[in-house]
Amino acid sequence: MSLADSLTVRPATLEDLDALTTFSAAMALETEQRTLDHARLRLGTQAVLEQPERGRFYVADLRPEPPADRVTVGQLLLTYEWSDWRNAQFWWIQSVYVHPDWRRKGIYRSMHGAIINLARSQPGVCGVRLYVEGDNHIAKCVYERVGLSPSSYQVYESDFVLPTPHSARTKA
Repeated sequence: MSLADSLTVRPATLEDLDALTTFSAAMALETEQRTLDHARLRLGTQAVLEQPERGRFYVADLRPEPPADRVTVGQLLLTYEWSDWRNAQFWWIQSVYVHPDWRRKGIYRSMHGAIINLARSQPGVCGVRLYVEGDNHIAKCVYERVGLSPSSYQVYESDFVLPTPHSARTKA
Protein backbone atom coordinates (compact mmCIF):
# COMPACT_ATOMS: atom_id res chain seq x y z
CA MET A 1 0.00 0.00 0.00
CA SER A 2 1.41 3.39 -1.01
CA LEU A 3 1.39 6.41 1.26
CA ALA A 4 -1.20 8.09 -0.96
CA ASP A 5 -3.48 5.06 -0.66
CA SER A 6 -3.40 5.23 3.12
CA LEU A 7 -3.89 9.01 3.43
CA THR A 8 -7.27 10.58 4.12
CA VAL A 9 -7.96 14.32 4.25
CA ARG A 10 -11.10 15.00 6.26
CA PRO A 11 -12.82 17.77 8.20
CA ALA A 12 -11.61 17.83 11.80
CA THR A 13 -13.98 17.13 14.68
CA LEU A 14 -13.91 17.83 18.40
CA GLU A 15 -12.13 14.48 18.78
CA ASP A 16 -9.15 16.13 17.03
CA LEU A 17 -8.95 19.06 19.45
CA ASP A 18 -5.84 17.85 21.28
CA ALA A 19 -3.95 17.07 18.08
CA LEU A 20 -4.91 20.40 16.50
CA THR A 21 -3.85 22.33 19.59
CA THR A 22 -0.53 20.48 19.76
CA PHE A 23 0.15 20.98 16.05
CA SER A 24 -0.73 24.69 16.11
CA ALA A 25 1.53 25.30 19.11
CA ALA A 26 4.39 23.44 17.40
CA MET A 27 3.86 25.40 14.17
CA ALA A 28 3.93 28.77 15.99
CA LEU A 29 7.13 27.86 17.81
CA GLU A 30 8.82 26.48 14.69
CA THR A 31 7.88 29.23 12.24
CA GLU A 32 7.73 32.35 14.41
CA GLN A 33 9.49 31.34 17.64
CA ARG A 34 6.25 32.07 19.52
CA THR A 35 5.20 30.11 22.57
CA LEU A 36 1.43 30.35 22.60
CA ASP A 37 -0.78 30.28 25.67
CA HIS A 38 -2.04 26.67 25.54
CA ALA A 39 -5.40 27.37 27.20
CA ARG A 40 -6.15 30.29 24.84
CA LEU A 41 -5.08 28.25 21.81
CA ARG A 42 -7.24 25.32 22.83
CA LEU A 43 -10.28 27.56 23.35
CA GLY A 44 -9.67 29.28 19.99
CA THR A 45 -9.39 25.94 18.21
CA GLN A 46 -12.50 24.64 19.93
CA ALA A 47 -14.37 27.80 18.89
CA VAL A 48 -13.65 27.03 15.23
CA LEU A 49 -14.71 23.40 15.59
CA GLU A 50 -17.96 24.39 17.29
CA GLN A 51 -18.77 27.38 15.07
CA PRO A 52 -18.02 26.54 11.42
CA GLU A 53 -18.75 30.08 10.24
CA ARG A 54 -15.40 30.96 11.83
CA GLY A 55 -13.52 28.46 9.72
CA ARG A 56 -12.93 24.78 9.26
CA PHE A 57 -9.96 22.64 10.23
CA TYR A 58 -8.94 19.73 8.03
CA VAL A 59 -6.60 16.95 9.05
CA ALA A 60 -4.54 14.41 7.15
CA ASP A 61 -4.78 10.91 8.60
CA LEU A 62 -2.66 7.90 7.79
CA ARG A 63 -3.81 4.37 8.31
CA PRO A 64 -0.53 2.66 7.45
CA GLU A 65 -1.55 -0.98 7.82
CA PRO A 66 -5.13 -2.05 8.42
CA PRO A 67 -6.44 -2.59 11.03
CA ALA A 68 -3.96 -0.14 12.60
CA ASP A 69 -5.41 2.99 14.17
CA ARG A 70 -5.23 6.15 12.16
CA VAL A 71 -2.42 8.58 12.83
CA THR A 72 -3.06 12.29 12.30
CA VAL A 73 0.01 13.70 10.55
CA GLY A 74 -1.07 17.15 9.34
CA GLN A 75 -3.57 19.96 9.57
CA LEU A 76 -4.72 23.16 7.98
CA LEU A 77 -7.40 25.70 8.76
CA LEU A 78 -9.68 27.40 6.26
CA THR A 79 -11.09 30.83 7.00
CA TYR A 80 -13.19 32.99 4.72
CA GLU A 81 -12.95 36.42 3.11
CA TRP A 82 -15.72 37.97 1.06
CA SER A 83 -14.63 39.64 -2.19
CA ASP A 84 -17.04 42.31 -3.34
CA TRP A 85 -15.02 42.59 -6.58
CA ARG A 86 -15.77 38.94 -7.39
CA ASN A 87 -19.09 38.51 -5.59
CA ALA A 88 -17.63 35.37 -4.10
CA GLN A 89 -15.51 34.10 -1.25
CA PHE A 90 -11.79 33.46 -0.96
CA TRP A 91 -10.75 30.58 1.24
CA TRP A 92 -7.66 31.38 3.29
CA ILE A 93 -5.41 28.46 4.23
CA GLN A 94 -3.91 29.00 7.68
CA SER A 95 -2.28 27.02 10.49
CA VAL A 96 -0.59 24.59 8.11
CA TYR A 97 1.39 21.93 9.91
CA VAL A 98 2.78 18.53 8.96
CA HIS A 99 4.42 16.49 11.70
CA PRO A 100 8.22 16.46 11.12
CA ASP A 101 8.29 12.65 10.75
CA TRP A 102 5.98 12.93 7.74
CA ARG A 103 7.40 15.91 5.86
CA ARG A 104 8.64 15.66 2.28
CA LYS A 105 6.28 12.75 1.64
CA GLY A 106 3.48 14.61 -0.15
CA ILE A 107 1.23 15.13 2.88
CA TYR A 108 0.74 18.85 2.33
CA ARG A 109 0.40 18.32 -1.43
CA SER A 110 -2.47 15.90 -0.72
CA MET A 111 -4.14 18.27 1.75
CA HIS A 112 -3.77 21.19 -0.66
CA GLY A 113 -5.15 19.17 -3.57
CA ALA A 114 -8.18 18.12 -1.53
CA ILE A 115 -8.90 21.74 -0.57
CA ILE A 116 -8.46 23.00 -4.14
CA ASN A 117 -10.82 20.32 -5.44
CA LEU A 118 -13.37 21.17 -2.75
CA ALA A 119 -13.06 24.92 -3.42
CA ARG A 120 -13.49 24.44 -7.19
CA SER A 121 -16.66 22.42 -6.54
CA GLN A 122 -18.27 25.32 -4.63
CA PRO A 123 -19.87 27.95 -6.89
CA GLY A 124 -19.45 30.73 -4.31
CA VAL A 125 -15.68 30.29 -3.97
CA CYS A 126 -13.47 32.43 -6.23
CA GLY A 127 -10.04 31.28 -5.08
CA VAL A 128 -7.68 30.15 -2.36
CA ARG A 129 -5.10 32.30 -0.59
CA LEU A 130 -2.61 31.87 2.18
CA TYR A 131 -0.01 33.93 3.93
CA VAL A 132 3.42 32.78 4.97
CA GLU A 133 5.95 34.17 7.42
CA GLY A 134 8.44 36.25 5.42
CA ASP A 135 11.54 34.19 6.22
CA ASN A 136 9.92 30.76 5.80
CA HIS A 137 11.65 29.91 2.52
CA ILE A 138 10.90 26.19 2.75
CA ALA A 139 7.15 26.83 3.00
CA LYS A 140 7.30 29.31 0.11
CA CYS A 141 8.91 26.66 -2.10
CA VAL A 142 6.28 24.09 -1.10
CA TYR A 143 3.44 26.50 -1.87
CA GLU A 144 4.89 27.38 -5.27
CA ARG A 145 5.29 23.66 -6.09
CA VAL A 146 1.57 23.08 -5.50
CA GLY A 147 0.65 25.91 -7.87
CA LEU A 148 0.32 28.98 -5.65
CA SER A 149 2.06 32.18 -6.67
CA PRO A 150 3.09 35.23 -4.65
CA SER A 151 0.49 37.97 -4.50
CA SER A 152 1.14 41.63 -5.05
CA TYR A 153 -0.39 42.30 -1.61
CA GLN A 154 1.45 42.54 1.67
CA VAL A 155 -0.26 41.95 5.01
CA TYR A 156 -0.34 44.68 7.64
CA GLU A 157 -1.79 44.23 11.09
CA SER A 158 -2.42 45.61 14.54
CA ASP A 159 -2.31 42.57 16.81
CA PHE A 160 -3.99 43.21 20.15
CA VAL A 161 -3.09 39.81 21.65
CA LEU A 162 0.35 38.65 20.51
CA PRO A 163 3.20 41.17 20.63
CA THR A 164 5.25 41.77 17.51
CA PRO A 165 8.19 39.38 17.46
CA HIS A 166 11.60 40.95 18.00
CA SER A 167 12.75 39.95 14.50
CA ALA A 168 9.91 41.93 12.86
CA ARG A 169 10.65 45.06 14.95
CA THR A 170 14.33 45.07 14.04
CA LYS A 171 13.67 44.78 10.29
CA ALA A 172 11.62 47.95 10.09
